[in-house]
Parts: sequence; C-alpha cells; structure tokens
Amino acid sequence: MERVECQDDTEAWEELGYRLVLEGDLVSPAGFAALPRLTPRSAAARDLAGRILERAAGHHDCDDLPADCTGAIAEYGAVLDRHLRSRPADYPVSFPALLAVEEEYHWANAMEGFTDDINHVECPHCGVGVTIVIGDFECYSQAWDGVEEIRRDLRPAAATELTGTGRWMHQITVCDGQEVLANGIADLFGRRNARAVPASSTSRTSTPPSTARSCGRPRRIRNDLGRITGGATAGSRRR
Repeated sequence: MERVECQDDTEAWEELGYRLVLEGDLVSPAGFAALPRLTPRSAAARDLAGRILERAAGHHDCDDLPADCTGAIAEYGAVLDRHLRSRPADYPVSFPALLAVEEEYHWANAMEGFTDDINHVECPHCGVGVTIVIGDFECYSQAWDGVEEIRRDLRPAAATELTGTGRWMHQITVCDGQEVLANGIADLFGRRNARAVPASSTSRTSTPPSTARSCGRPRRIRNDLGRITGGATAGSRRR
C-alpha cells in the first residue's frame, strides 16, 4: 500500500490486488480496511475498490467491516458516478462497481456487459431451471423438457414496464448513452414467449405466444449485506 501511495506502480498494484482479493474472487478483511486509502487515488485504485465491494456479500467472516467503511464507500460512489458520467471506455467494468456501492451485490456479479451473458434462473411458475442468454448474436431463454430443448426469443421490457432495480439500472445506462447495457437490461427483465416446461402438450399451444406470461424472469435476491429498494426518481442517479 505504501508503494502505490508513493507512485503509480503497476507491479505494486497487481500485488496489492492479489493480497486484498484472494484468488481474484474472495475479499479479505484487509480489503475493507484498505478502502479509505484506495477511494480517491487513481484509476487503479478505483478498479481495486470496485473489485473489493463487488465481493462484499461473500463469505469473509468480517460482516462488520463494511459498516465501518460507510464514509469511504460513499466517497467512492461519488468518484465512480463522476467517472461513469464521462462515458468512459471501461464503463461495462465500472458499472457493476456502482451496483455494489448500492448493495446490489447479485447484479454486480451477474452482469458481464451483455456481449455473451448467460444467466441461470428458475421459472417462477414451475420452478424448472431456465437459461437466459443475452449476447451480440442471440437473445433467448432455454429450458429442457426431458431431452427436448425449449428455446424462445426474449421480448424486452419497455422502459415503463421496468420497476425497482431493473428500472434504476436501465435509467442510468440510458442516461449515460450505454445502448448495449440498456438493451441487455430490458431483455433481462423482459418477458419470455412461453412457460419453461408446459404442463401438457395441449398447454403448449393453448396460450398464444404474444399473451403468454413471463418465464424465467430473474428474481432480485436479497444478499446477506444487501437491501432491495425502489427505482430511482426522475433525474436522480444515486439512491
């Protein structure tokens, strides 16, 4: 830490990252302790602070430490928000960090930029596992009825249909001109053209695709440290 505070040393930043985010996946108690010294410094500091916060809901045996860093997290959120407003090239990497600041840890770790995202969810109607694929080439839901693959195109949600976290994420990305992310979020929270596994062969055709209820709609998850809040009000970015 002292080395990177003295100079922007790439090798030192890499070593610090290895020590604070173990195996690139598990944050250590030292990671939270380092947040106040990381927040305002540089692009490397901003990136490392984001990686620490994105893993804050993991098993690290230090649940009290994030609560002790509220001031540093708020400061980091303000720095990150200014960075995102500038529409930087690293927006898809930095946006999940903003979700982590707002304690939306599930989405901070699940979203990967929508160039080739695969999300595994459960159908809210029948509980069957559904794969949601959103990428440059195709956007569809996939489930299996025995050996039969059931694949349906996604129908993106209109902005007025979005609520809660989905609406807030969509508003931010639209405001910042991030078309790929905004469209991906609309797909992710949109409707599927059929239920995952029909109860019978007759139900497979009894409901027209255009009026079928959604299937595999991702459920917002309350994490150990997270909270679920409503959507942003008009013109706001932070909650």
